[in-house]
Amino acid sequence: MALLFHFFLLFFSLSTSAGEKTPNTSAISFSFPLRLSPHPPSATNLYPSFVSRIKQNPGTRPSSSYSFRSTFKYSMALIVSLPIGTPPQTQQMVLDTGSQLSWIQCDKKVARKPRPPTSTAFYPSLSSSFSVLPCAHPICKPRIPDFTLPTTCDQNRLCHYSYFYADGTLAEGNLVREKITFSRSQITPPLILGCAKDSDGGKGILGMNLGRLSFATQAKISKFSYCVPTRSTRPGSTPTGSFYLGENPNISGFRYMGLLTFPQSQRMPNMDPLAYTVPMQGIRIGGRRLNISAAAFRPDAGGSGQTMIDSGSEFTYLVDEAYNKVRAEVVRLVGPKLKKGYVYGGVADMCFDRNAVEIGRLIGDMVMQFEKGVEIVVQKEHVLADVGGGVHCVGIGRSGMLGIASNIIGNVHQQNLWVEYDLANRRVGFGKADCSKAV
Repeated sequence: MALLFHFFLLFFSLSTSAGEKTPNTSAISFSFPLRLSPHPPSATNLYPSFVSRIKQNPGTRPSSSYSFRSTFKYSMALIVSLPIGTPPQTQQMVLDTGSQLSWIQCDKKVARKPRPPTSTAFYPSLSSSFSVLPCAHPICKPRIPDFTLPTTCDQNRLCHYSYFYADGTLAEGNLVREKITFSRSQITPPLILGCAKDSDGGKGILGMNLGRLSFATQAKISKFSYCVPTRSTRPGSTPTGSFYLGENPNISGFRYMGLLTFPQSQRMPNMDPLAYTVPMQGIRIGGRRLNISAAAFRPDAGGSGQTMIDSGSEFTYLVDEAYNKVRAEVVRLVGPKLKKGYVYGGVADMCFDRNAVEIGRLIGDMVMQFEKGVEIVVQKEHVLADVGGGVHCVGIGRSGMLGIASNIIGNVHQQNLWVEYDLANRRVGFGKADCSKAV
């Protein structure tokens, strides 16, 4: 996940999750700023975030007392600014529902107080609540190898982790414990984080999947939600969206669908049981239902075909059966206008270098259909994504080109939607909104 951290990790493991609990709605609300740093489009922004798998059942998730609302700027990914440590040091982290371990950029040098104003790194020497995990810690030496989190002992007998991403990017460092200090009265207990010393880019990761080491699990978050505004094409303009931990006052009109869960006995080598797996059923383009079997969106005996929601992936990805039908329909509608021989990022080949507004009008609205009548409607004005150089592409890539067998719904298709992850009730909800005005 260098730069915007949209890379697929090479490590997998084998677990599932279950359990429901009624959410506790009594929480104190407060806010702090979030923002997203804009980056120019590039092929690296295409890759979905690491979807981790671990031999652990997350079990039930008691509700926490942490609840807040924030705003953020959106261009390609959601970057939250979290106050970490004692006293707090603000750290920029990618809000990633496809990752488990949260990690920050650390500078192990002894810094003078206060932290250098131009620095974005976290200085452990300035935090009284910082501690490192020794090699003897069970997470560092699990009884069953955890391929999600490859760990070793370093020369100082501390727990060292390494993540290798599909493009060869390396993120590594020590596992540590640190508090997140929202206010004087709102402080998390020490959470396990990665303290990265070698990774590309200046941002960390806020892992929000269902894994035992995710921020949501460790902080016992019962629900969270965000509203991604429409991406602006005007230079220097970055629209503002909203992010909630805890109760969202905008839930009127939300439509929910249950997350798919899988028993521990149903181990599947190509599936991530800790992802937010949703029951997708089909796709419409311009009012026409495509002839795609519903089985293309459900995991088969080996786990291929899983459909997941991922805030850390920019584009959406489809398995070959679905992608080929979508592409065939686009070719039928606007085939002569396709940019011949052009493949963006090695995964997206429905691209155009002509009038994007006219092409979007010809393609029409795109609708992703789920159980219980839940839909994601991508209006024709937003079917194409600006990838730079005057080129616009349908924001869908072919999963097989990434070497994965899953359907991934990226944030480009979550624009102007409230997306709520109700962890206590094992469901995901969508609500239409003008996210540039959401509160």
